[in-house]
Order: sequence, then structure tokens, then C-alpha cells
Amino acid sequence: MVDQPGRFAWYELLTTDISGAAAFYGKVVGWAAKDASTPELAYTVLNAGDAPVVGFMGLPEEGLRMGATPRWVGYVAVDDMDAKAAQIRRLGGAILVPPTDSNIGRISVVADPQGATFALVTGLSYGQRQACGLDEPGRVGWHELLAEDRTRIFPFYGALLGWQKASAEADPADLYELFSAAGQTIGGMLTKLPSVSQPCWLYYFNVDDIGAAARRVNAGGGRVLQGPIELPDGCWIVRCADPQGALFALQGAWDQKGAEQPSAAEVNWSARWGGVASQGRLVLHKTKR
Repeated sequence: MVDQPGRFAWYELLTTDISGAAAFYGKVVGWAAKDASTPELAYTVLNAGDAPVVGFMGLPEEGLRMGATPRWVGYVAVDDMDAKAAQIRRLGGAILVPPTDSNIGRISVVADPQGATFALVTGLSYGQRQACGLDEPGRVGWHELLAEDRTRIFPFYGALLGWQKASAEADPADLYELFSAAGQTIGGMLTKLPSVSQPCWLYYFNVDDIGAAARRVNAGGGRVLQGPIELPDGCWIVRCADPQGALFALQGAWDQKGAEQPSAAEVNWSARWGGVASQGRLVLHKTKR
């Protein structure tokens, strides 16, 4: 079960256009939208097949007034919300939204000691029937932390969530640190570039064909910011922004022959792509036409 403690169990998009975002991701990833609103909250759940995978909600007005921009938030399942909130404080993190009962369960939005935000959840209403496999189409297949300093942040997540380094023999000089939860490698951590002002988490959605999905991103009003890039395991990725500016990534196979390959300089774990900084804000540079 993906809602076991220490694993990402749910994902939400905070956006300025719920219906527009649902249509966009429906075409790009293949999710089917279902209204799950309550009298107090407009909420949309998107399914991969018959399994709920992510939820969409409006970016709160208070956040907009403070300059917040559309973004994805991942929820990690925990057993005892109040105990984890107290532990976060002891470990040097911050509580942005204190433990609160919500439409998806009891939640808390938090930040690690370097400022990357994520959320905790217990008693989750959605997602429990998802399979543990990370490679199924439409699921979130990878979790990537763009940290202020990769070498110093892992102990926080290890102590709080029980995550383990995926390789005991990893070289401290390596740029990328794989990590596992409940014995399964689920993501990686890297040090962000100095040009990126805010550490963040980036989530990768599985697609059948990365080339076709990238074309759907552009056709739907989003932007492909980097890629397609082939990784050493043969998987291809693209990093993107949706029409409202939220950052996300796609991963999958690509059997397109004769396509132009990315240059060696592009094949890196950059934290800034096409004028978009990883904190989720579009930085568009004016160009002559």
C-alpha cells in the first residue's frame, strides 16, 4: 500500500485554474477528472484508470496575496501527525500549516531545514488502493529534491521519515543521491544551482511515450523546459511548466527514430530550465522578434 508510513501517498496541485489544469493534465498524462467538491472547498480528483492519483484545488487567496504561485505538493503518510510535527521542529524544520483536519485526512504542510516544502497526512481518504509499483502509466514514478545542500539535508528526512540512502557505497562527491522508502528506491536528491532561490520537490509522472507527451504539453499551452533527455537506464525525461506555471516532469520510453538528440551539455540535473526557476515562478526574458 502506498499510504504506509514514510511513503508519498498523495499529491495535490494548487492552481489558479482548476478546470483548465484538469483538461491540460488529462490530455498530457491521461488522467480522468472527477468532481469531489464540498460546500466548503472546490476539489477535483484525477484518476489513472479507476485509481485516484492526485487532487486539484485552488491556490488560497491568502497565498496569492503573499505572492505564492501554482505548484505541486506531495504528501507523505505518517502514523502520528502531532508527534511528527513536534519532531520537525526539533530537527530544524518548520510547520507552515499546523495539523488540521481536511477533506483528504489530517494534514500538515511543512518545510525542511533548507526551505523545501512538502506535506504530511494521516487517515488518507484517497490513494489507498494505488499499487506500489512506480512504473505504471499515470502514476507518480519519481520524487526529486532540489536542495540547498544535498550533502547536509538527508539526515533530516532519514530521522523524520525513515528514508535510507539507496547505495551504502555512494561517493559523497556524487551530484545525485538516491533514496529509498520501505525498501524501494523512490527518488533522488541534488544540490540546486545558485540561480535558484528556493529549494523544492519535483514530481515525475509516468507516460507511455515521452515524445508524444512533450508535444501534448506544448499543444495544451504548457512549456517543455528541458528535454527529452535520456538517462543511463534508458528512460527519457522532460521537465515542464503547465499553463498556470506549476513545474512538473514526465518520464517514459521514447521509440522515436531519427529525432534530434540533446547535446551533452543538456544532460545534467539542472535546477533551472528555460528561464523557469524551480520554486515554481515563471521568469520570462524579453526577446526581440
